[in-house]
Amino acid sequence: MIETNVSRHHQTFLQVIQSYYQLTKPRIIPLLLITTAGSMWVAAKGQVDPLLLFVTLTGGTLAAASAQTINCIYDRDIDYDMERTRHRPMPSGRVQPRDALIFAIALAVLSFTLLTVFANLLAACLAFSGIVFYVLVYTHWLKRHSTQNIVIGGAAGAIPALVGWAAVTDTLSWAAWLIFAIVFLWTPPHFWALALMIRDDYAKVGIPMLPVIAGATVTVKQIWYYTLVTVVATLLLFYPLHASGIVYAAIAAGLGGLFIRKSWCLLQQPEDRTVAREVFLFSISYMMLLCLAMVIDSLPITHRLVSTLITQLHLFS
Repeated sequence: MIETNVSRHHQTFLQVIQSYYQLTKPRIIPLLLITTAGSMWVAAKGQVDPLLLFVTLTGGTLAAASAQTINCIYDRDIDYDMERTRHRPMPSGRVQPRDALIFAIALAVLSFTLLTVFANLLAACLAFSGIVFYVLVYTHWLKRHSTQNIVIGGAAGAIPALVGWAAVTDTLSWAAWLIFAIVFLWTPPHFWALALMIRDDYAKVGIPMLPVIAGATVTVKQIWYYTLVTVVATLLLFYPLHASGIVYAAIAAGLGGLFIRKSWCLLQQPEDRTVAREVFLFSISYMMLLCLAMVIDSLPITHRLVSTLITQLHLFS
């Protein structure tokens, strides 16, 4: 009998942990960390201190988790109305708003403290600004009132790139702001592709996402334009900034060509949600691989291999 009670208590505790974990929307966080890491590697020229990397990614995780938790508190009314979000911890009643707010504040304080002590104050302030921007500008002001919610709100998702750069250098260069701009420009085609897939849910709860207000045709044109600008922006890291080398440029060009092709297919079939899903899924892979290209290109071994290859080509020419 005692074993049964202990088992039930343990199971209930795990469910509570799982509910708070779900509040942070953990599937979103890895992509934010990848942009942070990519920026750190470029800033450190391929020689990132492992402890600094761990601290920065941990602080970024805590900051993102705090922002997402507050978002869940604020959006619990519309989450209840949408079938796909009705079973989240807040609308289902598994976590109370007061408890969730305490959890979010604790995460934000831990993030700021960790980054201030082990990285620097600039990185900590940038991470905290990301929370404020996401909660006040995107969640409170834009999400329910403007079709430009994703465009302007995308700045919150681009701030981790600045955090990564600042953690390494304690400053922000043109290259840091360009990586920020790349993520910022990438966000609309990424999220609008998702919005095309679930626009009926957004329409049901009155969220003015672009596909709901302007329709699929206008939305896919915007996806097309933003995709083109994003791809061009990625190449600026190679020239004129010279923050990344030829290996990154080659990978970025190849990925950009695929992204443009996907967006072009969607432009020809604006009502096809299957194609929209393909663009959405590829956009995730695109950003992950682009950041991986930044890391690979920045490594000293890559520089040595490229130099050796160039020398060999000169010898044979």
